[in-house]
Amino acid sequence: MFAARLLSFLLFVATALAGTNQEGLDFLSKKGTEEGVVKLPSGLLYKEITKGSGKTPTVDSPTKCHYSGTLIDGTEFDSSYKRGEPLTFAPNQVIKGWTEAMQLMQEGSKWELYIPSELGYGDRGAGGMIPGGAVLVFTMEMIEVLGDSA
Repeated sequence: MFAARLLSFLLFVATALAGTNQEGLDFLSKKGTEEGVVKLPSGLLYKEITKGSGKTPTVDSPTKCHYSGTLIDGTEFDSSYKRGEPLTFAPNQVIKGWTEAMQLMQEGSKWELYIPSELGYGDRGAGGMIPGGAVLVFTMEMIEVLGDSA
């Protein structure tokens, strides 16, 4: 009886922690060894492409950003660059990986973000284009912090 309960519990935990798929874990592991890539305790990885020197947003500061998002195979699922206009949003209005990164960036910064699914759309995926468990790759450019700065 105890063994059955233990097995049941372990299966529950394994399912709850499924998160990023194996292909994504392999990608993040390899990416984390590349020169210039920083790994944060949350699992978020980033590479600074352009160093900014302006304000850093607080969690609720409206911020104007350009971005493009792809899957690890290069399939693009969204791009403000292609629409020709940056979007304005606060760090607390977006996926966890962006929330964390945005509060570390400064105006003028351009980063490449490598986001595990736990900090993205998780096991549910999004919009039919992002499968569950997918690692997301974003190029994000912080143009202007419109609200308070840290």
